[in-house]
Amino acid sequence: MTEKEKMLDQKMYDANYDKELIAQRERAKDLCFEFNQTRPSDTEAQQRILKKLLGKTKNGFLIMQPFWCDYGYNIEIGENFFANHNMVILDGGKVTFGDNVFIAPDCGFYTAGHPVDYERRNMGLEYAYPITIGNNVWIGAGVRVMPGVTIGDNSVIGGGSVVVKDIPENVVAVGNPCKPIRKITEADKKKSWDR
Repeated sequence: MTEKEKMLDQKMYDANYDKELIAQRERAKDLCFEFNQTRPSDTEAQQRILKKLLGKTKNGFLIMQPFWCDYGYNIEIGENFFANHNMVILDGGKVTFGDNVFIAPDCGFYTAGHPVDYERRNMGLEYAYPITIGNNVWIGAGVRVMPGVTIGDNSVIGGGSVVVKDIPENVVAVGNPCKPIRKITEADKKKSWDR
């Protein structure tokens, strides 16, 4: 079994010294660099680079610069996807975003983790567990989503949250660790945010 196969199979793998994975990360970093250096007004070039980098996209999406990822091919984004500045995705494992996902600035999605024992960690071993973000999810500024997490449809994650466990659908969740604080209800549709 190759190190890439181990990575994709959620087994412990050698991320630091495997030549195939290093080459794939270098390709992704070069594409991220190219994307990040593209003029903000050149949306055609940005889309072309991202379609080359990401595993699966639909037609309508926008990712603001800068953006960084490890491999790219493990990232799938749905229709009407928006990510604001400074998103980082460590995609050793699959990262899937549904339709109508909105991500505020400075958010990270980290499938990668390391052994707690220093012997294996010092050998360069790590694991990667998938992250799944449902449809119609809004993720506030500075949120960090950890390995293996699923966020359910229609939920809102409050700014600064660290999501270490699954979040159900139709809730507002905040904190470190992030926890649901209430359901989203019909009353939310009637609130006015005018001052």
